[in-house]
Amino acid sequence: MSPVYIHVVSDQQKYIEFELVQRAQQGDAKAFEELVILSDHQVLNLAYSMTGSLTDAQDIYQETFLRAFKGIGDFRFQSSFRTWVLRIAVNQAINWRKKKKLKLFFSLDAQNPGENDTPFLQITDDSDASAAIRSGEILQQIHAAMHTLSSKERAVFSLRHFQEIKIKEIARMLECAEGTVKNLLFRATQKMQKALAHYIEE
Repeated sequence: MSPVYIHVVSDQQKYIEFELVQRAQQGDAKAFEELVILSDHQVLNLAYSMTGSLTDAQDIYQETFLRAFKGIGDFRFQSSFRTWVLRIAVNQAINWRKKKKLKLFFSLDAQNPGENDTPFLQITDDSDASAAIRSGEILQQIHAAMHTLSSKERAVFSLRHFQEIKIKEIARMLECAEGTVKNLLFRATQKMQKALAHYIEE
């Protein structure tokens, strides 16, 4: 696949998104549904990476697209729809963290997640019980480490490492300088490395 072909596909996707947004702004609900499909997985994954709870992530997901639907008329095409909706998701997740007390994460329920909670990583070999135990151990530490980050650090870390969004786009999304994003990412990475040092060494 040549670079030229990739560029054409990208332009085509941008055009499709542009058309869908215009139709949605004119009241076309079907067009908005198609926009949701284009970014729903990213929004849910981002919300989950910032909350550690699928139930809370689903709430943030619903609130994000509800706000996007209500505010689609104010969208000015200064960024992609994905960037715009992810920015809404980040703000919703940050607000969630302000309301959610940290102690809930260390409660009995958090240590024994319900059937609706899904880990970041999946065990593919069910026969390897020790690997499953080990993975659960690491996941618990990852969740704990993520909760030591500030809201903005967690947002930047999640967007960069879980969503693989570039620094420049994250800066636009969070409406801050690229240097600020880099500093937040550096601090978040340092904290995560320190918290997971034992596992990283292994």
